[in-house]
Amino acid sequence: MTTTPDVAGDPHAGLDPARLRHPDSVKWALHPEGVIPMWIADMDYPVAPVILDALRARLDRSVGYPGDPRELRATLKDKLAAQGLTDLPDDGLAFTPSVVPGIYSAINALTTPGEAVVTMTPIYHPFHLATTEQGRRSVGVPLKEGEDGYEINWFGLDNAARNARLLLLCHPHNPTGRDWTPDELDRLRDIVVKRDLFVVSDELHADLRYADTPFEAFAADPKVRARTVTLTGPAKAFNTAGLGIGAMISHDPRLLARLKTGLMGHESALSRTAWQAALEGGTPWLQDTVTYLRGNRDFMTAYLREHLPWVKFFPVQATYLQWLDLRAHPRAHDIQTFLLDEAKVAVHPGPLFAPDAQKSLYEGFVRVNFATSRPLLEEALTRMRDTLNRDLP
Repeated sequence: MTTTPDVAGDPHAGLDPARLRHPDSVKWALHPEGVIPMWIADMDYPVAPVILDALRARLDRSVGYPGDPRELRATLKDKLAAQGLTDLPDDGLAFTPSVVPGIYSAINALTTPGEAVVTMTPIYHPFHLATTEQGRRSVGVPLKEGEDGYEINWFGLDNAARNARLLLLCHPHNPTGRDWTPDELDRLRDIVVKRDLFVVSDELHADLRYADTPFEAFAADPKVRARTVTLTGPAKAFNTAGLGIGAMISHDPRLLARLKTGLMGHESALSRTAWQAALEGGTPWLQDTVTYLRGNRDFMTAYLREHLPWVKFFPVQATYLQWLDLRAHPRAHDIQTFLLDEAKVAVHPGPLFAPDAQKSLYEGFVRVNFATSRPLLEEALTRMRDTLNRDLP
């Protein structure tokens, strides 16, 4: 049985929609007043004070052209080493305006027009958009629904890889929230080597896992290092998406050099400062935030099981994005619009997370962002409960 959130002990209970809704927030400003936005991957929480202090100090100094980010590079390399990316060469790391340009750049550099790019669907939509917008074929291998969560379709993936040169991996996986196990990573590596694939591993959500075990980067295994580009950044973990910055990482500097292009642009001075501060002093804030998110996930799990037992889902192992299967509802074909119009809750529609040929597979699914206060989460779930259950046969 779900319990009412303990507002007295909730550090975010005071989050006020009136203050969150301002022109600088696309999450809150896109929809009319009264709508609870649970769509785009922003957290509603204040930014870590250590980051804010560093940004203020930087503004007092200079925002001119920044110098060589030696300190940030060294600090980030230490963090990556703890995830298995040891022995990175100095020229094995390049900063970018965000993670998404790295996806576009990798597809452009490592494939040719008409070639297949493989990924596992449903998938973070820039994966398939970056593929098709550059004239490549997006080959999505649907994840299978297992007893305890979504599973990789090993036969389908190996078959798709026969005629491809590039695998786009989301690790942890967005939108299903899967945290790939060491055994799964090993099997993926075996396929990659067997089929001679390049790999782009988007590890942006690595710090938002709910397991107690350390995160293992895909390229932690030396046998795939020379063929892998890892993408990462602080935006999701530290809620700084508006301060665009990312990093492309490879143990093979020649591979990384193929991705670098002047068309990509560069990261900003303030985004460097924010990431450095996060790496040096943001761990306590991050730990508290992950603990709060875990509580939200567990509250949402209990609420759905009690009040919407017909909704199919697996509690996420990582990210603050819950993937829900609402196909049993009579309005499954336009469920996102239905929830927006009737429940005043904005979510992302399932078909967004698949290329055109597979969009119909994900009608009736939605992705829900639970990175808000417990009271706002309960209000949104209650609206969804009342609206969805009202129209069941």
